[in-house]
Formats: sequence, C-alpha cells, structure tokens
Amino acid sequence: MLTKKNPKMAGLVLVGAATLVLAGCSMGGTTAEESTEPTTDTMESSEPMETGSAMDDPAYANLVGSACEAYDMEVPDGAGSIVGMSQDPVAVAASNNPMLTQLTAAVSGQLNPDVDLVDTLNGDEFTVFAPVDEAFEALPADTLELLQTPEGAETLETVLTYHVVPGQVAPDAIAGMHTTVQGEDVEVTGEGDSLMVNDATVLCGGVQTANATVYLIDSVLMPPSMG
Repeated sequence: MLTKKNPKMAGLVLVGAATLVLAGCSMGGTTAEESTEPTTDTMESSEPMETGSAMDDPAYANLVGSACEAYDMEVPDGAGSIVGMSQDPVAVAASNNPMLTQLTAAVSGQLNPDVDLVDTLNGDEFTVFAPVDEAFEALPADTLELLQTPEGAETLETVLTYHVVPGQVAPDAIAGMHTTVQGEDVEVTGEGDSLMVNDATVLCGGVQTANATVYLIDSVLMPPSMG
C-alpha cells in the first residue's frame, strides 16, 4: 500500500547561501531597506519583492501561497517562471519548471514508459495540484520502485489523475470538495495564503498555464481508496 509523507517547503527555493527566503504572495509593496538573513524553517523576510513591470502581467493576478515570492525569485524569468508558464499548456509548462522535474517525469513516460499523460493534460482545461520535487523524494524508496514497474503503471496513473480536476478553478473558488479525473474527491480547505489540499500545503497556487490553473503542493496526494 502506498504511503506518503508531508515534507515542508524548507530548502525548496534557497538560492545560494545568502538568498532571501520570502513568504506570501503579495506582489506589490516597496523594497525594505533592512537586510535579512535567510532561514530554512520559514519562508519569511522583511524585504518584499520589488515592484516592476513584470508584476503587472496578468499571470501574477491570482497568486496565493506562502512561497510564491520565493518561487518568483528562484525562477524570475524564462519558460519556467510565473509569466513563462502562462504561455504554454500545462505539461509543457511543468517541464520547464525546475521545481517540478519529478512530476514531469511521472506524467511523461520517463518514470514509467507505460504512463504518458502529456497529451491528455495538454488537451483540455484542468486544475492541477502539482507536487514539487521534494514531495516525490519523500516517498518511500520501495514505493518509487513499484511505480516504475509494469505492475505499478496502473497505480501511478491512479495517483497522478487524483491530482487533476476538470476545469480551471481560481483560488477564490477552490475551497471545497472537487471530483478528480481519477474519480475520487479531493478537499481544499482554508483561504488565501493558507490553503490545504487534503493534508498537503499549497506553496503557490493560482499559477496559470495556457490551459490550466496550477497549485504547487508540498506532498504527493493519495486517493482515499489507497490510504
């Protein structure tokens, strides 16, 4: 039976030893004059991100979550950035995000050649709960080994499709129960920067792609029937 752990976001987006670690998704404000020391157990800083023309982009409009600013600092531009992801369909956008390499491998046939959901994900509108790399790394080694076998292909597809909800749901409407593509329900609780998906924390939600709304989460979700 599959198990999961709930790793925290600490260390996800540290950019060098002196990188600022920020919290919240407030994309406005002025630059604080005080210097800050990075921490590994919080995503907070007294120095908000500077305003600029990039943040006027609609891709920033609906962001929520404690790690959005840190994500924006780690990937400030390019195809994997907040703005860059908004230009591509979701499977392509995820493949460009350096925090989603394990999810990309899982949906594209790299983890298991019998499971390739790229065309499906790119072919309609979805809400995607996207576990970051640390979430996959927290899975037990025997679980990861199983998911790569022919016998584990069905299990892998079941788990992946449990992270996908038909249609795009914005952060201000995401709280509640949602039936996934897998067929079972996922529950979103909280509001604003304090959203949870089942037991997973939303690190940065409302990330737009050309056909999906993405919520980066800190653990891999398991369908209730597999719990």
